[in-house]
Amino acid sequence: MKQIITKSLQDILSPSVITFVIKIAILSLVSTFILSWFVWDLLSGLISAYVSWIPWGWLNAIITSLASVVVGYTLFIIMVSLLTALMSEKLLITLAKKHYPSTPIVGSADIRTSVLITLKSSGIFLGLFILLLPLIFIPILGQAVMLYLWSILLKAPTVYDVGSLFISDKKVLKEKSKQSTLIAMIGSLFNYIPLLNLFAPVFAQVLFLHHLLAKQKVWSE
Repeated sequence: MKQIITKSLQDILSPSVITFVIKIAILSLVSTFILSWFVWDLLSGLISAYVSWIPWGWLNAIITSLASVVVGYTLFIIMVSLLTALMSEKLLITLAKKHYPSTPIVGSADIRTSVLITLKSSGIFLGLFILLLPLIFIPILGQAVMLYLWSILLKAPTVYDVGSLFISDKKVLKEKSKQSTLIAMIGSLFNYIPLLNLFAPVFAQVLFLHHLLAKQKVWSE
């Protein structure tokens, strides 16, 4: 795993990945702004209703403000994840050819399926996020909860988008994806750092690519 992480870090610092991430960042900012414009009143209402049980007005206002920031940030993270899933195929193929030139490309991720998987993961993420929102403000526990939630957002889309390129047998992909939760959590660590959070989805994809293809290379040898 250490070698995989080292390779992945080297890859995400390459010009091609940085250019890709900048493009994703711009599109995600625009998309988040447009989405917030249409649904922010609804989200604000939900937040206000969620904290209405708090009797102290000052505490209610503080938690509402913090929750609004967290929700806005979360929408942005979701858009980064969705757009990365939709646009990363060419980049992943380039990295695969660079490190594993003998590995064939056996398929391609279906855009509709990729969107559905990402939306499903986002739905699960949002549902658990709303349910576990009070825990997020507890030091240490809150960070652990968010790391787990972010890993849910990344895990299934990463396995599908990367795996579809190199493995056609779903049973084989399932067998080789046993460490996908750990990989998603490692990638999600970037979400704690401003700007680096833009790299989280693609970092998880590159990690999984190396995890998948490094094993194939060993087995083929």
